Amino acid sequence: MGNKPFHYTALTKEKDLDTLISEIGDARVVMLGEASHGTSEYYTWRTAISKRLVQEKGFNFIAVEGDWPECYAVNRLVKGYPNAGSKIADVLQVYRRWPTWMWANWEVAALTEWLREYNNQRNGKEKVGFYGLDVYSLWESLDQIVRFLERNDGQAAEAARLAINCFEPFNRDPQTYAQATAFVPTDCESEVVEMLQKVQQQRTFTDDPEQDFNTKQNALVAANAEKYYRAMVRGSSESWNVRDSHMMETLDRLLEFHGPEAKAIVWEHNTHIGDARYTDMADDGMFNIGQLAREKYGRENVKLVGFGSYQGTVIAGRSWGAPMQKMDVPPAVEGSWEEMLHNISTDDKIILSADLKNVPELQQRIGHRAIGVVYDPKYEMFGNYVPTVIPERYDAFLYFEETEAVHPLRMKNRGGKEPDLYPWNY
Repeated sequence: MGNKPFHYTALTKEKDLDTLISEIGDARVVMLGEASHGTSEYYTWRTAISKRLVQEKGFNFIAVEGDWPECYAVNRLVKGYPNAGSKIADVLQVYRRWPTWMWANWEVAALTEWLREYNNQRNGKEKVGFYGLDVYSLWESLDQIVRFLERNDGQAAEAARLAINCFEPFNRDPQTYAQATAFVPTDCESEVVEMLQKVQQQRTFTDDPEQDFNTKQNALVAANAEKYYRAMVRGSSESWNVRDSHMMETLDRLLEFHGPEAKAIVWEHNTHIGDARYTDMADDGMFNIGQLAREKYGRENVKLVGFGSYQGTVIAGRSWGAPMQKMDVPPAVEGSWEEMLHNISTDDKIILSADLKNVPELQQRIGHRAIGVVYDPKYEMFGNYVPTVIPERYDAFLYFEETEAVHPLRMKNRGGKEPDLYPWNY
């Protein structure tokens, strides 16, 4: 391939992002990926990119691969809503569900501090939001709905209590619920759907201008989470698709809520934001939010930016719910996308997909590293590389030669170990 088969921009300082900002152009949605959920550089550079998109291109909010109730607490903090808390590290303690380090870390604390300072100089709709797109928070969302509606809407609150009561025999354990519905033709779907309908009919007025949206979003999360957990026990790609469909639906709702000119930044794993049609995920009937956004808004209006590295360290667990550990990430395997970039140069770099069109090796699938919250470096070569057509999966890619682990805030997981229920850990 020669020493430098395609153009790239060396990445050493924030000014070097000019290449990427120019490529983003007038896109309405920018999705920023990560090759792991525990790498400091991915968070730090996504923050740098997000700042410029907010300041220079008027982006309205950041939506992340986190649960709605917890992220909404951060949204309240950065927008300065009453009784939202004042100490960032304290507010980030809301992230108690394993893996806590994904959002309860010092890199996110730095982003939160910047958002708060930026918003302090702005009024109302000019403030930049922070939201969660994920679907796991079934019970947390139900609890929030009941607490709020008991003060505001008795009829809708009763529907929410019925939904919670339906789940009570399962001890708030999604695995118990999912397994029970697999063998007995009874579930809580009708109760959750009725609650969703009741909540959608009511309107609330509080000192939080987003409370109405928040309540209805929690109801949507509960409905889709119930569907997700039922699909999970069947062990097919259906649960993945339920999850990414929910994330896309939430993104749609947020864009609509923020107005016809609204622009969104999305932070998620590469496996979610990189178009699934150009990976082996498509072979199993799976799609993701990156693909759905391109299909809905048009490829010219959605920019997908992948992230990856050659070697370093990462925070992850040996199994689902296991204690977080700082682990070594070995050099990328031979023949992978990451090894190709390493062999070209050891520079950190920005690569635009437009500059890869004439690289024959990249017009077909090539191994591309993906590390989840569950990781064991000894077995990396057997399951941590996603066959990918790089120039089609992404519009741009940020590569780091050596990365270090994210810096978690120290805390205990709520309720101890989570059930080993999740086959997809990205």
